Amino acid sequence: ASCRALMNCSLPHRVLLGSLMEGQRDRLCLQSLWDFVTTQEPLIKSPFFPVLFSFTAYMAFCLPYIALDFLSIRLPDLRKYKIQPQNYPSLGMMVPCIIQSVYHHVVLIFPVTFLHWYWRPMHLPVMAPELPEVLLQVAVCLLLFDFEYFLWHLLHHKVPWLYKTFHKVHHKHVSTFALTTQYSSVWELLSLGFFAAINPLLLGCHPLTEMIFFLVNIGLSVEDHSGYDLPWSTHRLVPFGLYGGAPHHDLHHLKFKSNYAPYFTHWDKLFGTFMESHSN
Repeated sequence: ASCRALMNCSLPHRVLLGSLMEGQRDRLCLQSLWDFVTTQEPLIKSPFFPVLFSFTAYMAFCLPYIALDFLSIRLPDLRKYKIQPQNYPSLGMMVPCIIQSVYHHVVLIFPVTFLHWYWRPMHLPVMAPELPEVLLQVAVCLLLFDFEYFLWHLLHHKVPWLYKTFHKVHHKHVSTFALTTQYSSVWELLSLGFFAAINPLLLGCHPLTEMIFFLVNIGLSVEDHSGYDLPWSTHRLVPFGLYGGAPHHDLHHLKFKSNYAPYFTHWDKLFGTFMESHSN
């Protein structure tokens, strides 16, 4: 019926109806997912949800790399993907990272998200966002976060007091592993959390877009600190060397004075702080 209606319309009306139908198809791509998410509305609107979501996502992204750390010690075929194959994290190195992450989520992140829940309750719209809108806004959020963290990171390396007081703890491990991603000071954790939270708010993102951005951001950050250069790593999928990935960030932890941007390479190239990474 919709096709017959489209054929009977004049050309301008056909273009308009065609674009509306295209938008509906894009929205329907995510509507089923959003309908499922909204069935969990009591949980999502709970003050505990942001902390549970953040910690669960973080550990879920870390677990495959933790398994890889233990397996690659025994399997040479996996060891070749380790960026610093002479360095492997021990259980004694991993446990303090997990304890600190739990402590930060309970003692720091929960009070902040509780205040946000109290002052700005979450509204869940009926309709899902359109897929192109989600992809565009997630990309913009990532680019903004990359710029914000680049400036913060550069400043905290160039000013000795800032480095010693706030950022040095994150550089405890010269050879990174997944659980070092959030091994940081309170100030660093809250700063990066603020950058991640404010960008979707400024863009007026749909709650589903916001969740997807948080997942992508956590996943990329864990990959950056994983210590592995895998065949499907993000930097291998993004062309023209635009994305640095794990080798780029691993070199930062090794050398300290280059590669300050978390994800993309353009800011380091513009500011003259870029260093080419060579895995293994």
